Amino acid sequence: MVIMLLIMPLISTGAVIEKAKQAINIAYLTQEQNVPAPLSNLDVFIKDKGVIGAELGIDDDNTTGEFTGQHYHLKKFVVPLDGNVIETFNKELANKFQYVVVNLPAVQLNQLADLPTAKQMLLFDVATVDDALRNEQCRRHVLHLLPSRAMRADALAQYMMKKRWTKWFLIIGTTQEDRLSADAIKRSAKRFGMNIVAEKTWEHTYDARRTAQSDVAVFTQTDEDYDVLVVADEQGQFGEYLDYRTWIPRPVIGTQGLIATPWHKTHEQWGAVQIQNRFKEKAGRWMEEQDYAAYLAVRALGEATTRTKANDLNPVKDYMLSDAFALNGYTGNPLSFRSWDGQLRQPVLLAAPRSLVAVAPIEGFLHPKTELDTLGYDQPESTCKWR
Repeated sequence: MVIMLLIMPLISTGAVIEKAKQAINIAYLTQEQNVPAPLSNLDVFIKDKGVIGAELGIDDDNTTGEFTGQHYHLKKFVVPLDGNVIETFNKELANKFQYVVVNLPAVQLNQLADLPTAKQMLLFDVATVDDALRNEQCRRHVLHLLPSRAMRADALAQYMMKKRWTKWFLIIGTTQEDRLSADAIKRSAKRFGMNIVAEKTWEHTYDARRTAQSDVAVFTQTDEDYDVLVVADEQGQFGEYLDYRTWIPRPVIGTQGLIATPWHKTHEQWGAVQIQNRFKEKAGRWMEEQDYAAYLAVRALGEATTRTKANDLNPVKDYMLSDAFALNGYTGNPLSFRSWDGQLRQPVLLAAPRSLVAVAPIEGFLHPKTELDTLGYDQPESTCKWR
């Protein structure tokens, strides 16, 4: 009887401790996508980009939470292909969650952000790269985890400047995204003193795989010599077929060839091998940049709630946007959010298909606050006006 009396208080105390854990509930919102026509037999459509990264982030948050008395829970909402994202948001998320990881295109992200109920939340954008969302279309309750097009173009330009490959031949695809990518490239060229000596639009509508050998050589003839061929082809319709087929032998950079990306399977420094292996064991594939962005979103929230010992929106958001916030992103420099546009400061990897070439910011590019702000729109350049 004495033994039973001793055990019962211990059980009761344990239950109280468990109930006292601070709960942080996070929603993950995305929509099914149409399976695109494969551009190559090597391309495998990945339908779950993002969500497994978020799950891995939750695992890490809860590891810390065991010691801080906090518990993190992720609830996933996947809208069917023919479903309505706004309806799902209003029915399932509004007034129920303060933190939402959003893996949706720019138009849908803005529609959600403008809902009255969304303005009482913090939305983590893990899908878009649009510079407009960080500038004239910025929202004060949206944080952007992926590097923008401008950040990626600046990373490439810094490396090209280091190599003194300053004469560029720009080839642009026909989609709106390609034009936005080209605009970012032109901005970076002007910013870092590069010279775009020639510019062409790829207008072949037939299969680039069958015509590349003959057409690319003719297409890339130009009166001006150049150091690098810069390609803006976000859909991958032709860019992969430029290497080794140009009229004169020159490296390819941009959306193909040497690319700028927040994460890459060849990255192994600063503890990246461990997280690469953990993700691959969990997902059975390599981590994509949307997975990395979702992981960072959840980990950023974990870091902020741990430091503030709070789960309410205002103290957590204020801490995230403060100079005290720092997040390990396995890319060398601590990551933080820009207070003027909600963009995550981060190094950008410059990678070839099977090797990591460099990490930007490139050594020698200085900034009065942090070298990470040499990538993308710095505060004096920003046109973001919170709304």
